[in-house]
Amino acid sequence: MNDVIGGVMLPFIGTSLGAACVFPMRKQLGDTVQRVLAGFAAGVMTAASIWSLLIPAIEQSEERFGRLAFFPAAAGLLTGVLFMLALGAGIDRLCADGRIARKLPRNTMLLLAVTLHNIPEGMAVGAAYAGVLYGEGGGLTAAAALALAAGIAIQNFPEGAIISMPLKAEGMTRRRAFAAGVLSGAVEPLGAAVTILAAGLIAPAMPYLLGFAAGAMLHVTAAELIPETNDPSSPAVGALSCTGGFLVMMILDVMLG
Repeated sequence: MNDVIGGVMLPFIGTSLGAACVFPMRKQLGDTVQRVLAGFAAGVMTAASIWSLLIPAIEQSEERFGRLAFFPAAAGLLTGVLFMLALGAGIDRLCADGRIARKLPRNTMLLLAVTLHNIPEGMAVGAAYAGVLYGEGGGLTAAAALALAAGIAIQNFPEGAIISMPLKAEGMTRRRAFAAGVLSGAVEPLGAAVTILAAGLIAPAMPYLLGFAAGAMLHVTAAELIPETNDPSSPAVGALSCTGGFLVMMILDVMLG
């Protein structure tokens, strides 16, 4: 159980360490650096969705569904994407409400957006460890779940800096910007815990949960991370950084899994 708790907390620790960059660093990250970090994160999350979530979901369904083993993973993936679309639309409407927008400062809006981004990461780690705990994860092992948690933690480190440093540039004190970065990552262990509990109550739903987490992560990747890497003047930046993140996560999963 200690290994599970440690793995679940890894992404949160990565975000917190990244947010702490606001103390030694004086300037906000440059546009090119932010594109590189976004591309790396996109590669990590894409590889994690495939190796750590979708493939185990399909393998776990083979005995029960035969040639239709793809169905639970596909259904979960589509549901995850639709859930994130609905959640994002709800937050957009909230932010567009003039009465609310006047009450909530821009920093709070940014924090809400980043917190939304972190929810599927926590769910993905929770789904992986639930598969290990309840023996319903197909090819998932404790090492593979740890690889997923470590990969997300690696991409969360620069993400934490991307959160806290713009907040500092907006006028927040370093301590408050750091606290905001840490707070944005707090939903990750919470999301993981809820997913583990849900999987324990309905063990046959594991492949659907794995697919759901993959869909949520892929939505964040396609809708938020990849667009941030786009720059017609230097298209190689996004392509190479995304490939690098994908390779790192693939290597972690194969070596540890």
